[in-house]
Amino acid sequence: MLHAYKFLLRPTVRQAQALTEMLRDHCSLYNGALQERRDAWRHTSKTSIRYGDQSAQLREIRAFDPERQGRWSFSSQQATLRRLDKAFQAFFRRVKSGGKPGYPRYKGVGHFDTVVFPRDGDGCRWDSTPHDIHTRVRLQGVGHVRVHQHRSVEGRVKTVSVKREGNRWYAVLACDNVPAEPLPPTGSVVGIDMGTVHFFTDSGGEHVANPRFLDAMAEELTEAQRHLSTFPKRTRRRTKKHKAAARKVAKLHARIRRQRLDHHHKRALALVQEHDVIAHEKLNTAGMTKAPAPKPDPHRDGAFLANGAAAKAGLNRSIHDAGWGQFLRILANKAESAGRLVIPVDARNTSITCTACGHVDKRNRVTQAKFECVSCGFTANADHIGALNVLNRAGLALCDAA
Repeated sequence: MLHAYKFLLRPTVRQAQALTEMLRDHCSLYNGALQERRDAWRHTSKTSIRYGDQSAQLREIRAFDPERQGRWSFSSQQATLRRLDKAFQAFFRRVKSGGKPGYPRYKGVGHFDTVVFPRDGDGCRWDSTPHDIHTRVRLQGVGHVRVHQHRSVEGRVKTVSVKREGNRWYAVLACDNVPAEPLPPTGSVVGIDMGTVHFFTDSGGEHVANPRFLDAMAEELTEAQRHLSTFPKRTRRRTKKHKAAARKVAKLHARIRRQRLDHHHKRALALVQEHDVIAHEKLNTAGMTKAPAPKPDPHRDGAFLANGAAAKAGLNRSIHDAGWGQFLRILANKAESAGRLVIPVDARNTSITCTACGHVDKRNRVTQAKFECVSCGFTANADHIGALNVLNRAGLALCDAA
């Protein structure tokens, strides 16, 4: 099976400077390749340039600019060009399907944060032995960078990515042939209902609290963002004070992300350890967090009716803070490694279907927490009802598969 490992790098001052220059030069290559594609389409009779054409020019580019482009790994530069090519492929796919096109844009140096080395041993080398505290990763143009390896790496290292998050550097290893570590069977089957008041409720009626990391740090984050907004536009990104204020905001967001990720890993691990089969709702979080469409006022030109955008924005913020999508991905990965089964089921009407008589009615959901069937009078917690319905649908799916 495939697995990814993420380790903190501990570069020296010179190595950190070299890593920053590596990102800058790869960003320049990305933007130059994008400019070439734009110019070819606009000024050369709609001629399109593909990855193969631009990759063939790399040798000339490296020879022309040995100080900025020639010092870095050839294969990592090819990976940067593939990244641009994938962005254009996605653009044309969205155009063909009638979606929002989203033409590829230029990357600012502060927003280009990853360099990929497609093969271990080609421009990079992962030097590690199990439980070795002196782990290093060798990067062409940078040197041997010390790694904080907090766990052993299993399988074969295929690709190595160097990523910057704020003022921290990370190495991300993609490995294949990672052996599974199946857990002993428990005989337990559970359904979970994701929420914002509770992070999730299981079919046994247990509520897992939603830590609301974003709300917990809202005051400090608001103050940092307010301070950042006080800088006039003409001085932004030009003064040390503005850069320090921007780093403060980024640092707070990074802390929230790490707290949320840690919570998701712990809750997913607990579920995998306690249950053989885990059922959850198949959620389209991208669609659930869309802003409501504006409602033009038919009686006044240029005016709009209330569409509940403010209330929807609060709900969207809570959904993003909970991070359902990330949690379900982590749960699926841990379940695969442990030999457990995860079943996503249709989420429609799970919270308004009576588990006693099967009656489906919106009026069954009296409040956010209370469920009362208008047909048989059965009452229960609404989130618990949702988890039970998820479990029932997973049972039907298992029977159909058998």
